[in-house]
Amino acid sequence: MPSRIMIVDNEEGLCRMMEAVLLDHGFDVTYFTDPIVATGRFQPGTWDLVISDIKMPGMDGLEVLEFLRQRDPELPVVMVTAYATVDMSIQALRKGAYDMLTKPFEPDELLYRVKNALSHTRLLEENRELRHELASRFQFDRIIGTSASLQELLEKVAKISVRDISVLITGESGTGKELIAQAIHYHSPRSEQRFVAINCGALPATVLESELFGYKKGAFTGALQDKTGLLEAADGGTLFLDEVGNLPLNVQKTLLRFIQEREFMRVGDTRPTRVDVRLVSATNSDLLREVQQRSFREDLYYRLNVVNVHLPPLRDRKEDVPTLAMHFVRQLNERFGTSISGFDREAMEILVQHDWPGNIRQLQNLIEAAVTMESHARISLATLSPLLGIPFAESLSGESDGSYADALASFEIAYLKGLLQTHEGNVESAAQAAGMNMATIYRKLKKYNLKKTDVV
Repeated sequence: MPSRIMIVDNEEGLCRMMEAVLLDHGFDVTYFTDPIVATGRFQPGTWDLVISDIKMPGMDGLEVLEFLRQRDPELPVVMVTAYATVDMSIQALRKGAYDMLTKPFEPDELLYRVKNALSHTRLLEENRELRHELASRFQFDRIIGTSASLQELLEKVAKISVRDISVLITGESGTGKELIAQAIHYHSPRSEQRFVAINCGALPATVLESELFGYKKGAFTGALQDKTGLLEAADGGTLFLDEVGNLPLNVQKTLLRFIQEREFMRVGDTRPTRVDVRLVSATNSDLLREVQQRSFREDLYYRLNVVNVHLPPLRDRKEDVPTLAMHFVRQLNERFGTSISGFDREAMEILVQHDWPGNIRQLQNLIEAAVTMESHARISLATLSPLLGIPFAESLSGESDGSYADALASFEIAYLKGLLQTHEGNVESAAQAAGMNMATIYRKLKKYNLKKTDVV
């Protein structure tokens, strides 16, 4: 089904030109020269894109934009103007415009803006449909992403959640291991009981033992009353042992006995305590290496690692970065009362290209800082550069004598040259490494009059 586009512009000649260009490329187009008539006939869900002039008699484009955003908040609107100013652009973007198109423009530029806006809309729809599908099947609404690797992981988690077995979750710091542990619990037969978590690396050995197993009054100096341990507190539910590789050997021994016998001894007690608890563990270390080094018990390792769930680092699923970034923006808008609508294209490209050694947690922290510092409707490259520590930051901070456009061009040229040199002129390989599509790289090479032979 062709995309449906509404054009609103009081210049009928321009409307006809845009209509002809878009019809030739398979779009379903209707134009209105009267904005009041256009808004009167607008129905949410009827249109995939609106192109509206700003300066119009009776009702200006910003009023049209506000009207559309109130009735269909996710509908992309491209604003057209012959008098583009920074203030006007900021005002339009803050009110929710997707893009700005300055008159006069070439048909190719019109097509590029239209296809870009529609592509963005399709991505939002696909993400929404996928999240709905995952939510209906797994209800993992806090695990954000659309990559194939994440979908496969969620399929696995859905299967093991209903089996009452021990699970070891592995992955680098910041990949979301506790979210997976929570998903396992809340989609298991134990979901009505408690989910109890403890970070095994955050407490000294003596405290960790009493926190896990509890103690009897008088067991040691300061034990003035009985204390219930976390194992007992999680009776009937799930105990999550985060950074389980940090368990001292004496605690490992006691935990192993619990797994084998389903009972344990409180510190200072003479009678065992029986509980029914499912163990889910997580680590960012190589437990097999620790087993070989005898710092972790081999028998305990295999008891905990009945099923392994490995979370890939964010650099291996970069296609999830845009979805995660927008998820954090929406969360922060609600938290801070801000109205950031998204990211400039260059800013999103930089996010996708970054390796994210701190994974999702690092991305979340960076977006929080960017939302705090951004003064425009969308997060810009100028705001992200200093936060990421890339060389382009100085050019954007006002220390350069050149314009923003010149600084951006310098950065992109240097980046493209280095990228193509690294991949020996292979555009497909370069595009995959950068998280860009091949068409974008070719377009930028043409824009800067670069040839592969010049940079390889």
